[in-house]
Amino acid sequence: MSQHDEEKAVSSEMDGEKPVGRRTWLASAISAMGVTAAGLIAPSILPAVEQDHTDPTRVPGHAPSPYGSRAPRETAQRLTTATHSLTPHQSLHGIITPSALHFERHHNGVPAIDSDRHRLLIHGLVERPLTLSMHDLTQFPSVTRTLFIECSGNSGKEWTGLHGNTVQDTHGLMSASEWTGVPLATVLTEAGIKPDAAWVLAEGSDAAAMTRSVPLAEVVKDALLCYGQNGEMLRPEQGYPLRLVIPGWEGNTCIKWLRRLKLGMAPFMTREETSRYTDLMPDGTARQFTFVMEAKSVITTPSGGQQIAPGFIEIRGLAWSGHGVVKMVEVSTDGGRAWQPAQLQEPVLPQCHTRFRFGWRWNGEEAILQSRCTDETGYVQPTRAALVAARGVHSSYHYNAIQSWKVDRDGRVTNVQV
Repeated sequence: MSQHDEEKAVSSEMDGEKPVGRRTWLASAISAMGVTAAGLIAPSILPAVEQDHTDPTRVPGHAPSPYGSRAPRETAQRLTTATHSLTPHQSLHGIITPSALHFERHHNGVPAIDSDRHRLLIHGLVERPLTLSMHDLTQFPSVTRTLFIECSGNSGKEWTGLHGNTVQDTHGLMSASEWTGVPLATVLTEAGIKPDAAWVLAEGSDAAAMTRSVPLAEVVKDALLCYGQNGEMLRPEQGYPLRLVIPGWEGNTCIKWLRRLKLGMAPFMTREETSRYTDLMPDGTARQFTFVMEAKSVITTPSGGQQIAPGFIEIRGLAWSGHGVVKMVEVSTDGGRAWQPAQLQEPVLPQCHTRFRFGWRWNGEEAILQSRCTDETGYVQPTRAALVAARGVHSSYHYNAIQSWKVDRDGRVTNVQV
């Protein structure tokens, strides 16, 4: 049937003389119901009860913005002190930390650096000392890797007892990002490494002139000179315009605001590797140059400060290891008496956060939730008792014991040590 025939079929003799087309008939029918045809597309003339401007289908949306904004319900923030800020892992999804929520740690404030004037000096035991601008560095072949960075003091206050209640309090000094930059090996090859070079001094441009010695043979494998983070330039608190990133190593070795690399035959024994960032042992000696962050995991949901109700709950968390890939995560709901394997969510990457999940039906009884990680070397995350037996309680760094969350009968979740 043609449109003309269809209109004739639905027409009627409104006044006994003229046939009425379908469009006219429809408008008349709508009018008979007390709504004008214009009212279908003009919310302003609808009855007041229907003028709900919270209905996004009733009002035009806002225009595009030069820089995106957060969702209205997104309220997660870092906890800050004078020297650091903590990532709110209990509020995040996936494995990448938003740049604005990535933890920060500095030793004398965040410097204001003009990237146009910033230079990287490479000298010492090299054939051709180099002074490189940021433009020079961005002309080298680049790579992008998703990696975690963890402060060696992450969870460190737990050595001596309970400190803080939320996962942000206990594990907030670690984050993961997509890092973009130049392989350190590429730039050092350009400079020419002399045969007797064995260590690299990395120095920052901050007021503390943060410096660390790192072994050359290790860092040339995969260290990066990074200028990008999560698709944009580094944030100032993350080392803008240039940061050293060494996969899986202590965050303090990933020197921010990098301005100098000096090659030498031995460690340079700077302040940060003698008076700080050493691990005091039970016999009074101290471990030095303990660069790699050991396998570790934590349940982020449910976790301290949260409230749950009986029924099905998906236990979620993060696992990571500086020694490579996470091979397995196990979850216990009874304080470590029984363990069951959790599901690892792809992608599972080396030296990166790995998200794990475990289905649990809570019956309303007291429970103690734990996770433990096993990495590709076979290393298993230790209990607190085992870690303290080996290391004592007088250290501040490399605390990687199994984290315990107690669920009370009322559903309240708190930090405990078992």
